[in-house]
Amino acid sequence: MKASWEKIEKNVGVLDIEVDAEQVAEALDKAFKKVVAKVNVPGFRKGKVPRSIFESKFGVESLYQDALDIIVPDAYVAAVQETGIVPVDRPEVDVEQFAKGQILKFKAKVVVKPEVELGEYKGIELEAGDASVSEEEVAAELERLQSRHAELVPVEEGEAQNGDVVVIDFEGFVDGVAFEGGQAERYSLELGSGSFIPGFEEQVVGLAKDGEKDVTVTFPENYHAEELKGKEAVFKIKLHDIKRKNLPALDDEFAKDVSEFETLDEYKADLSAKLGERKQAENNSKKEADAVEKVAAAAQVEIPQIMVDDEAEQMVKEFENRLRSQGMNLEMYYQFSGQTSEDLKGQMAGDAEKRVRNNLVLEAVAKAEGLEASEEEIEAELNNLAGAYGRSVDEIRAIFSQNGTLATLVQDVVARKAVKFLVDNSKTA
Repeated sequence: MKASWEKIEKNVGVLDIEVDAEQVAEALDKAFKKVVAKVNVPGFRKGKVPRSIFESKFGVESLYQDALDIIVPDAYVAAVQETGIVPVDRPEVDVEQFAKGQILKFKAKVVVKPEVELGEYKGIELEAGDASVSEEEVAAELERLQSRHAELVPVEEGEAQNGDVVVIDFEGFVDGVAFEGGQAERYSLELGSGSFIPGFEEQVVGLAKDGEKDVTVTFPENYHAEELKGKEAVFKIKLHDIKRKNLPALDDEFAKDVSEFETLDEYKADLSAKLGERKQAENNSKKEADAVEKVAAAAQVEIPQIMVDDEAEQMVKEFENRLRSQGMNLEMYYQFSGQTSEDLKGQMAGDAEKRVRNNLVLEAVAKAEGLEASEEEIEAELNNLAGAYGRSVDEIRAIFSQNGTLATLVQDVVARKAVKFLVDNSKTA
């Protein structure tokens, strides 16, 4: 087999492929064995028709398409490997010559992974970030924990206040007509949580137990239900119960109840340390993201649209997996949001292009610096996945190998090394 590659555009080229007559003959033999099992010829059992009689009756040309289907994919893969190109889309195949006893000649027009021209990627300036923790931040964290461990005490007399949990019935109407999903009974709502339409919770404040009220709100213009966007609605509500938070005292006993520490001061010191670790982790993540962003912005690369489309498809799959973890699926989401699959892909197009660009740039940095994934690093990655999914390392490796995604795992390891390289070789602004 012979193969040559010629670029005709920035990311598009043509493979010229020739397959010798011997391989063509083998493909025709395989095609005959496949076809003869399905034809009926008087005087012969199915599958037992001699080749010469088959060809005299149907013509050798009747085998050509099946033979091409057998030989072209393998020849294309071999040509890709021989020329070292990296296709990102299916090829457009044009068969120029194919006949019994002749060599096969065909062209494959291919969109390939684009070349990246890196700009400055060493010594870029990054913000150091501040990981210090103030007393106010520790106090705010304590208040959050205090609220989380509060006891809800029924309020028999008085009016609902911000921060109370109320149990209500409600039914919503637009232009005097009840709308789907706008009603519930004995619904628990924390006033001030911002979980309802803006203006709703504020109007419940001041209502007493067993009180009834009409609450008028306007749905936001970006509301998920198309038919309710920007519409004014009236909710008829009845308040059944008011529950008020009884906050525990912030003292040593509280520290003992919610932690392994004996005193509140010890607990506060631990909270401060953990908040500092969290802020440092956030700073590190921001530095990594900023590093990739700056290096990607300085690079020159023309991204084929098919790569953006494929990435958007992948992002939709990831989104669907998140929905499933919440007990939903894409069909439910489309019905709920009023969107179509094309709308969703369109929304993701910008982020998809950014992800493709960043991945290509990180790959170029890794290549320029000779960064590779060692066997130890791959093994460590497989160990992490095995621990996360409760499987053995051999099982995880087998799954990745069967799915053909082990190369993707290796690419992820290399990409993280490239990000680390950028940060390690940056300057602090």
